[in-house]
Parts: sequence; C-alpha cells; structure tokens
Amino acid sequence: GVGGAYFMISRSLGIDIGGAIGFPLYLSQALSVTLYAYGLAESLRFAWPQVSVEPAAFLITLAVGALAFRGAGFALKTQIPIMVLIALSILALAGGSLVRGGMESLFFSSYPPPEVGFWAVFAIFFPAVTGVMAGLGLSGDLRDPRESIPKGTLSATLVGFAIYLLVPCLLAFAGTADALRNEPLIWTRIALLGPWLVLPGLWGAIFSSAVGSMLAAPRTLQALANDRLMPARLALVDSRTQEPRAGLVVTLALALVAVFLGDLNTVAAVVTLFFLTVYGTLNLVAALEMLSGNPSWRPRVRVHWAVSLAGALGCFGVMVLINLPASLTAMVIVFAIWLALRRWVRGESRGDVRRDVFEALIRRALIHLSRLPMTARNWRPHVLVFVGNIERRLDLVRYGAWFSEDRGVVTACELVQGNILDLDIDTRERKERIETVLREEGIVAFGEVDVVQNIELGILAVAQANGIAGIKSNTVLVGWPDSLERLTVFLKVIRRLKRLSQSLLIGRLRPLRPLREGEPRMIHVWWGGLQRNGDLMLLLAYLLTRNLEWRDAHIRILSIASNDLMREKTEAFLRQLVPEIRIEAEVEVMIKPAEVSVNEMIHSVSASADLVFMGLAVPEEEGESDYARRLSELSEGLPTCFFVHNGSLFIGELVSPEGVPTKSRMPGGSAEKE
Repeated sequence: GVGGAYFMISRSLGIDIGGAIGFPLYLSQALSVTLYAYGLAESLRFAWPQVSVEPAAFLITLAVGALAFRGAGFALKTQIPIMVLIALSILALAGGSLVRGGMESLFFSSYPPPEVGFWAVFAIFFPAVTGVMAGLGLSGDLRDPRESIPKGTLSATLVGFAIYLLVPCLLAFAGTADALRNEPLIWTRIALLGPWLVLPGLWGAIFSSAVGSMLAAPRTLQALANDRLMPARLALVDSRTQEPRAGLVVTLALALVAVFLGDLNTVAAVVTLFFLTVYGTLNLVAALEMLSGNPSWRPRVRVHWAVSLAGALGCFGVMVLINLPASLTAMVIVFAIWLALRRWVRGESRGDVRRDVFEALIRRALIHLSRLPMTARNWRPHVLVFVGNIERRLDLVRYGAWFSEDRGVVTACELVQGNILDLDIDTRERKERIETVLREEGIVAFGEVDVVQNIELGILAVAQANGIAGIKSNTVLVGWPDSLERLTVFLKVIRRLKRLSQSLLIGRLRPLRPLREGEPRMIHVWWGGLQRNGDLMLLLAYLLTRNLEWRDAHIRILSIASNDLMREKTEAFLRQLVPEIRIEAEVEVMIKPAEVSVNEMIHSVSASADLVFMGLAVPEEEGESDYARRLSELSEGLPTCFFVHNGSLFIGELVSPEGVPTKSRMPGGSAEKE
C-alpha cells in the first residue's frame, strides 16, 4: 500500500505505533529535502564562491518541488541522465586516482588524529544512506512492489555500500592527509577532466536524492490521512498525475521553512535521529513477525530474526551515541504521539503483530505450564461467573474479579437458553458488548456467550469446557436467582461440580453500606467444620482484602458451639490456625442458647457486617428444594452473603503456607451451619 515504511510498521505494530513512527518519518523525509538543498547549495560554491547558501537552498527546494508537481513518472525519468552523470564522475575519480596516486598519499602513510569525533561524523554522513528507502517510499506507485522493493532496496544498499567504501579509498590513494583535510576541491584535482565530470555528477546525486525525498514525504502524509490520522484532504490525489497535491504543498512549505533552521550539519543530525528511529522500528517489526510465527508473515527474502533484532538494537544504540539528550527528546516525542493516538485509534480493528507475539508467548507458557504439577501452593482462583445479563449482574462479576485479585482468570459468561439455530441474537455481537461493558467498568475479565438447552446441564458443560491447558476454571460463581426453583437447579450441580474439582459460590448481593471516615469494612466468616469449606472461605476473604475497595477490612472468624467443651476445642484450633496461615483475623466462638436458633444467632451477629461467608453443604438427593428454602430463610435480612462449597482438589490445604493440611474437619458443627 501507499506509505512505504509507515504502511509496514502500522500494519505490523498497529495504527497507534505506526502513527507515532509515521509522523517523525514524514518530518525526516521533508527535512531531507532541505538537507539535500543545503548540500547542493554548498557544493555550488566550489564553482561559484559568491553563492549565498540559504537563498540558493531556498531556490533549489522550490525547483525540486516544481519537478515533483509534474508527477512521479516524469521526476523518475529525469533520474536516468543523472545516474549516467554520477557513473561518469565515479569513473573519472577512479581513473584520476589510479593515474595520480603515489607513495606519499594518505593510503601509504600514517593516519593523522581526527579533529571531529566518530559519532558526530556518523550523524552528518548517515543521511547519505537514507536513499535506499526511496523505492519503499513510492510503494503505492510501483507496478509490482513485492518484486521491485526487495530487489531495488537490496541492490541500492549493496551498490551504495560498495561505492561509499570505494570513494574514500580512491581519495586516500591519490591525496595526502593535508590536501584531503584542507582542499575542498581536491576531488576536481584528482579526477580525470577535473571538475567537468565530478561536479555535474555530484550535483546530480544531491538533486536526485532531494527529488526522492520530495516524492516520498507526501505519500507518507497521504497514508497517514488514509488512516484518518491527518486531515482527509491530504489523501486526495490529482486526477491526471495521481500526485497527492495537498501533501506536496504541505511538504514543500515545511522544507522551505526548514531552510532557516541553520547550517547543513544541524539539519543532518536532526534527520539522522528521525531516520534511525524508523529504521530501528522496521528491524524490530521484522524480528517480532519472525519470532511470533505469524502465518501471514511470508516474506520472499527471509532474514533470521537475530539479524533484524541486531539491526534494531544497533539503530537505537547509535542514536544514544550520537546525541543522548536529542535521542531522549526524540523518543519522548514518539512516546507522546503514541499516547495521543492510542485513545484516538482504539476502535480500529486491524490485526497487528502484538497479538501474534502474545499468542506465541502464551503458547510457549502453556506448554511449560501443562508439564508442571498442580499443588495446593500453586492453586489460585480461576472464576467462572454465570450471569443472565451482564448489565444487571455487574456487581457479581466485580466480586468475581475481587476474589481473583489479579491472580486468576475471570470469565463472565452469559447463558442463553434455546436452540442455537433459532436464536434472534448475534452471540458474537453480544460477546463484544460484554467485553465493552467490562472495559468501561474497569473490570478485568473475559466475556463469553454460550447457548445451552437447559441451565443445569449448561452450567456443567461450560464449566468443563472453560479454560485451556493448565489454566481452567476451578470456581463457579452464580448470583441469587429470582425463584427457589432456579436456586434448586444451582444446588443440583454441586455434586457434579465436585467431581470436576470445581467449587461453587452462590452470592446474594446487597448495596454496600456507607462508611464513616476511618471506619473499616467488616467481613464475617462463619466456620462450621463438617463440610471442610472453611479454608476456601478464608482464602476468598483474604483475597478480597487485597483489593483497594476492601483494603484494611477486618476479618472475623465466627463459630457456634453447643457446649463449653466444644467451644474450647474450636477456639483453640482456630487460634492456632490463624497465625499459621498468616491471615489477620479475629476469632470468636459462641455457645448457642437453647431457646435461640442458629439462623437467629447469625442474623444477630452479622447484621452489621459488610459481607458474610457461610459454608454450603452437599444436599441429599431429592432434598435440594428443602435446602434451597433453608438457604433463602438464612440469607433473608443479611447483608451481602456468599454460600461457599469447596470442591477443589486441595480441600483443607488452600490457606496453609506450605500446603500442609489445616485439618479443618473439626468435631461438632452441623451441615446446616455449613
């Protein structure tokens, strides 16, 4: 596509990163016109010393712009006679060097110490090699870009490399150190026929480079406009010449203004830093595409990723060596542009290499993860939240995210009951809507929509299928249903989920009470003892307090005993357990009066709490309806409460520091309390 390097970067790294690189790329291409105009103006002084550099550079820039307005086809045709002049000048220099060379030349003597540092010279010289990208910059105009760009770019690089090595050798072979340092016109003295061949070739080379930059810069601007990063008018082309006229006008104006920036060296250093940023990013793109194993990356010329990565590191390293403050400034500018564009282009749906890189990393990580054993020490909650409608159940999903506390994977799944062929909703659009809502609410969770024949079997099917490799859901979270019949359905899946080593949480949510300043939230954990749910309840309570919204909340472990002996045993056990598991909690064991029911005690003690955890027993077969009614009566009037059934592989070991069983099966207690 049109845009050359910008097009490649934006399609691999994304529009936002491409734009952050594209703007400096355009600026460097436009400034290159000024750079070459300066160079041509200074070289004119070899023949006419009275030439004033700035006015001459201004007029040369105008001439280059006028040629570009004639169209790329016409401008490129003028390059053929220029290339002949360049070839003749090099041959004249080579012939003169061989004829006039001698033992007193620099080639056969010791080298004098340099007056200017290596990296300063490098910064000035580097724009001489930026012409190898001229063909890439005209990608939208080439008849066969996939054939022309690799051949043209590699040929230009190799030929330019050979000539740039040859010319200093020829000069050193024919000139002394003093002459090379102090005689700007030594070229014309060494070459055959003197200045008659060298100067036209020199001027042609500089003018040719200026034309190439003047053609490439508006096309980069056009590509930015096509991607809506610049005004749409800049993407319009002339119907006759197919030239981006508006882009040409803007580029010409910018190049003319840049004439007054300063001397040639100042402009060259600025252009060098911008081009190094682009080249480094292009190399990084190639390395990432190769490393990610993207099937869409199928270059005809294959380069090992290490070579591309070395090129990227080399470019960024050289920037620092040339001018550290200027390089940091350039990187800050690129970063600032990226931050501005990130929000602007968030809606773009083009794929890029970032997804490929993450998929490659995830694949490798999953392979290694699947080979490692799962232990109580490694267990973390991967929560599968079932919701009927994400908008109405956002608080439930938020609790799921709080329970995972950035340690596990949370999936918000909408179950749609019916036949997938007869649905009147688009599940893909609904999934995108769920993920949009989650992002807007700042909830880190994945959205999912599943079509099921009935809710009970649907929960089991999705729970089995959710996850991949070593990361599978292990905790199912459902909200309080509108009817006892639906609650009965939830209770029927406990036994089956336990077979899948998955826990079940049923949450009945209430609005959180407002707190006075300095008042902590209170979490109550009712410890029963029979069903061994206590360790999961404690772990969930602890994870909840790790979140900002529940920071500094107090955890109270509460238990009910039938007599003093049972109270002493339970209290001793819990007071020994709490320091061992390193969860800050207050322990209180109460004796149940004969005239007070368990439900009444729980209601009395936990009425002022912010959240209550209670155990969830496995109901008897056909007894789910009665159990559902008892749970409804127990939760009625309480603040937000979660009924927890621990079905994990590591029952009794989840809160132990080293995975040692906490022996949470205690004497006493009842299934009802669980």
